[in-house]
Amino acid sequence: MKAAVVNQFHEKLEIKEVPIPELEHGEVLVKIKACGVCHTDLHAAHGDWPVKPKLPLIPGHEGVGVIESVGPGVTSLKVGDRVGIPWLYSACGECEYCLSGRETLCQSQQNAGYSVDGGYAEYCKAPAAYVAKVPDNLSFEEVAPIFCAGVTTYKALKVANVAPGEWVAIYGIGGLGHIALQYAKAMGMNVVAVDIQDDKLELAKELGADITINGRNVDPVEAIEQAVGGVHGAVSVAVTKKAFEQAYRSVRRGGSLVVVGLPNDELPIPIFDTVLNGVTVKGSIVGTRKDLQEALDFAARGKVKAIIETQPLDKINEIFDRMVNGQINGRVVLTLE
Repeated sequence: MKAAVVNQFHEKLEIKEVPIPELEHGEVLVKIKACGVCHTDLHAAHGDWPVKPKLPLIPGHEGVGVIESVGPGVTSLKVGDRVGIPWLYSACGECEYCLSGRETLCQSQQNAGYSVDGGYAEYCKAPAAYVAKVPDNLSFEEVAPIFCAGVTTYKALKVANVAPGEWVAIYGIGGLGHIALQYAKAMGMNVVAVDIQDDKLELAKELGADITINGRNVDPVEAIEQAVGGVHGAVSVAVTKKAFEQAYRSVRRGGSLVVVGLPNDELPIPIFDTVLNGVTVKGSIVGTRKDLQEALDFAARGKVKAIIETQPLDKINEIFDRMVNGQINGRVVLTLE
């Protein structure tokens, strides 16, 4: 099968033929039709994070397609089912985190396109218990980003604990942020969209943002304070230290900051202000299988729709170059037909 492979960090991905994965007990083989391109894939290819991915590696954790075959012991899925393979490739199912509905914290988890091969390939195998069925009314291309960008931002908004009618600020209206905005509106929140590019803020307006702020031209903290007295919650999907600091200072007393993006930097938290103002700072990592089902349901009902651009697998190195230079609006989805 054809796949895009990371052989060494910071090298171009190689498009080459590799063996089709062989199934073990409880696994399914998925013929990949589309796979979203996430910034995490770029980090994996560069080996940016403290926990390194395996090498060689086939990236991709938004792979969706049709089940080609099932391994022994699989009873919940059948050949022909439309499914997707998310970041949470598998977990142990037995630790305190798995048993308490926090399986994304499992220390024995495997991650698609990072610790195991992912969806930048014509075929990908996965445990049947951890794939998710794709709603019938969604195309593979439009649903692919929901398997990471969608579930990640949906979960972040859930843990932000912003009630309907309250204010949430979303810092960064890119591949994740433009989807986060839609989930926030669908969940009844008022949204402040913050970015430093006017075209992304225009997109935010089209998607229903109540207030848009260009952080390059004005101080978003002051602007939010003047407009609404501070937000009840802020979600930072941007990958700059400054955006995180501004997101923190945008939160009113008793509010929460949810950290999603992963810049290569420290995030200083002022202890006195955090204690005095009763501010909660949370990290949120993708979502559980239940979160993913809920995120897909919003998309199936037309409440959330990723803005996508489709490209063939062979263009992945060009796509990564555009990603580094901030030249992508919405989400790029690889097609493997």
